[in-house]
Parts: sequence; structure tokens; C-alpha cells
Amino acid sequence: MDDERITNAEEQSTSVMSRAEREEQAELERIEQSQKEKAFNPRKVTIVDAEGNETVVDMRKKAKFRRQPGDVIFYILDYAFFALFTILCIFPFYYLFINTISDPDMVSRGAVNFIPKGFTLSNYQKMFAVSDMWQSVIVSILRTILGTATMVVASGFVGYLVTKEEMWHRKFFYRFLVITMYFNAGLIPWYMNMQMLGLTNHFVAYIIPGIVAPYNIILVKTYIEGIPGELQESAYMDGASHMTVFWKIIWPLSKPILATIAIFGAVGNWNSFQDSLLLMSNEPKLRTLQHVLYVYMNQASDVTSVTGTGAGDAAARSVAAAKTIKYTISMVSIIPILCVYPFMQQYFEEGIMLGAVKG
Repeated sequence: MDDERITNAEEQSTSVMSRAEREEQAELERIEQSQKEKAFNPRKVTIVDAEGNETVVDMRKKAKFRRQPGDVIFYILDYAFFALFTILCIFPFYYLFINTISDPDMVSRGAVNFIPKGFTLSNYQKMFAVSDMWQSVIVSILRTILGTATMVVASGFVGYLVTKEEMWHRKFFYRFLVITMYFNAGLIPWYMNMQMLGLTNHFVAYIIPGIVAPYNIILVKTYIEGIPGELQESAYMDGASHMTVFWKIIWPLSKPILATIAIFGAVGNWNSFQDSLLLMSNEPKLRTLQHVLYVYMNQASDVTSVTGTGAGDAAARSVAAAKTIKYTISMVSIIPILCVYPFMQQYFEEGIMLGAVKG
């Protein structure tokens, strides 16, 4: 009996000790978890003084920054300046748009300044009624696509070519290419040359002269020189040719700068009208949209015959219709570039910085 009592007492003491140990272990875990939460909470910081007392400080209250009067004035002027600059950039497009959806008589009197008056879509209907409008749109689109694509491919390949030391007379051809940026024969010799080559009144006159763009080639060359040469050397060791290296390595890695020059080329081809004005004088079907706009802007008095209205309309109404049609064509001509640029802006910013700076 005595042995059993001793055994039971030992078991009870053991259970009590194990319970105390469990409680102590749980307390230690709770303290450790609390310390972890404090350590990973950036908003609250625990400060321990010399006596070992802990104080939790809320950094959200301490982080409040008190701006000085000079800082407040600077921020006000800064925001005001950029807000005004933004309005100055946007207002021309807004003014153009509200004039296209306003009554032509109100537009001719200059009554439309900030809000449209006499809402109407007849201006767009008249524009689409112009006989050569759709043809000029197709020509401009084809010119922009083909001209930009050929220019980008040529600039990429030539820019890669002039980076190779083994190119025959590389320095001479590169310097000769750069010289053309600063010196040219002039407008009349250029026209005579195009005429002798048989490019007048022909669609390829829009494509061939713009294939070689020295400025874009320089941008691509500078960008390619920043690509690690080990990538090309490893490809050559595996038996790759120059064309394989260009299409498989250089071309994919050069997308930012290629997208940048693509924007340059697309905007230039879409907005160009001088070559159309000089070279397509005898071929109205090959006129670009910008050329058509230029013609209508200089023939406002003859807008009655262009839009198909009757010859007995009042002269004032003809002038008003001519003015609104000019606004409408201008609005339509800038829409494609406005739609394309936001999607290319990321590549444009990255490419122009990486391609233009060389350490």
C-alpha cells in the first residue's frame, strides 16, 4: 500500500510538472509570436529604454510630415503649371472636335469656342460624301504600313551590319550615311532624280525613298552595341550565320528601339503630303489623306462642287461648309496616330533612352 501511495504521488507530481512546463512553453511561444508580429509590423515599432521597459510607438502618427510654407507654394505652382500645360496641349484637339459636331453657320461666325453649339453629325456625312476621300484613306494606310515596315527592317539590319568590325570599309560607309543627315541636293534635284527613276505618279515613290533613315539607323546601332557580345559569339560558335544571329538574337532583343523608330516612321508617313503633292500631280487616285486635306484647305471657295451640293446655295453657307469639312478631315486624320501611340508609349520611352545614350 505504501508503495502504491508513493507511486501515485510521483505520478501526480509528474503531471503537475508537465502541466507547468506546457504552460511555460505556451507562454514562451506567445512571447515569441508577439515579437515576430512586432518585428514584421512596419507601422509599429517597439522602443526599449535603459531600464528595459518596452514602449510601442505607432509610426503612422510619427510619420506625418509638416510641410513648410515654401514647400506648399512650390507644390501649388508646380501643379498649376503642369495643369495649364496639359490644357494647352489638349485644347486644340478639343476645339477641333467641338467644331466638327457643331452647326456650320455657328462655326463660320466663330461662335463655337468652348462648347459645341447646334449639335450635328452632318459634317462627317459630308466628308464621307467626298468622292476621293476613301481612296485617300486607303492610300495613307497602305503607305504607313508598308513604309514603316520596310524602314524598320532596313534600319535594324543596317544598324546591325555597321556594328560588325569585319564589314568591308565599315567606317567609310557609316560616315557617308551620317553625312546625308546634314547635306542634301535640295528639292529640285530630288524631284528630277525621282522623275528620271520613273517614280512619279507611282505608289512605290512613297516607299523607296524612306527605306534608308540615317537617324534611325544610328539609334539602332547604338542600341545593338549595348547588347552583350557574348550572346553573338556563342551563336557563332554553334555555327550560326550573321542572318541567323540577327533574326534569332538581335531582332528580339531590339524590340524597344525598333518600336521607337516604328513610331517615328508611322507618324512621318501618315502626316507627309509634300511628296504626294509633288509626285502625284497627274494621279489623283494616289493622293494621301493629308494631300486631300491640303487641297480642300486651299480650295474652300469651291467646296460646293466637292461635296455635291447644288450650285445655287448661298456663298456664305458654302464657306461655312468648307470650314467645317476642313475641321472634320483634320480630326479624322489625327485619330489613327492618337490611337496607336498609347500602346507604343512604353517601348517608345525605353527605346529612345537606351538607344540614344552610350557610355
